[in-house]
Amino acid sequence: MDDARLDLTDLFVFTVPGERTVLIMNVHPLAPAAGAAFHPDAVYRINVDVDGDDLADAAFSFVFSPPRDGQQTATAYWATGAQARTPEPGGQQIFTDVPVASGAEPRVAESGPYLFFAGLRSDPFFADLDGILKDFQWTGVDWGADKNVLSIVLEVPSDELCPDPLIGVWARVSLWQDGRLRSVDRGAHPSLTAYFNADEAKEAYNEGEPVHDWDTYHDAWREVLRHTGGYDAQAAEEVLLTVLPDILRFDRDLRAAYPNGRTLTDDVTSARLAMVSGGRIAGDHIGPHTDLLLDFPYLGTPHPDPATTPG
Repeated sequence: MDDARLDLTDLFVFTVPGERTVLIMNVHPLAPAAGAAFHPDAVYRINVDVDGDDLADAAFSFVFSPPRDGQQTATAYWATGAQARTPEPGGQQIFTDVPVASGAEPRVAESGPYLFFAGLRSDPFFADLDGILKDFQWTGVDWGADKNVLSIVLEVPSDELCPDPLIGVWARVSLWQDGRLRSVDRGAHPSLTAYFNADEAKEAYNEGEPVHDWDTYHDAWREVLRHTGGYDAQAAEEVLLTVLPDILRFDRDLRAAYPNGRTLTDDVTSARLAMVSGGRIAGDHIGPHTDLLLDFPYLGTPHPDPATTPG
């Protein structure tokens, strides 16, 4: 919708010591160091499937006040059961009017066993995007090295989120329009839409539900893999089963490493290049960022003056 505040850039899920699960969704690519704000008419959401039916059993929804004098607040809801499957924010209000961090210092909120952060951070995404656009002639330049995003970070006790170690996670950004919530972006696995969806299909994809992904997209996406990677039908279907439905699975009894969850240092760009090329392109030779934090909220300090255009 030509509004960067509604642009979902990345989703991460991993565990940290103390048997705690971390959920991160980033929006607003190229967020400026000053004046970046979440959309006050949007609902930002992280959905969690705990029983493998590709439907939300829990949902964390985040809404934001209109910016005023450069300040904004966030309220977070946790819904379960039937309430988790309605688009409106509902359920238990676990954080209320938390100040959004707009500066270098993270403003961490704590409520019982939950930790919450919303605000400007360094973008953890790393890739040679210019090299990809130049037909895989690598430049050695990490496009994301000096970029910022707006981040929503939540840390919860793993057992309280779900006693079973296996969960599925996806994110969604919706906007209030004409009295209803319209889904304008959604996803879990990185870089799917860029490679698999034609421009005219992206709006319908963003409005869709993961439970319908396989039936809706696997034929068209299988053809993409045949064209880009030389896959036969059976091999393409096996690969697509790892990303359709577009839900990021995470067995928390195992180490987080994409596609089992996703950490801030996982090389998802190389994984996707290898997938779409049938293994002919192994990666883009760009490594993870070194400004990540060991503690909550884990993402690095915002850059003071990020670049505003690729390249």
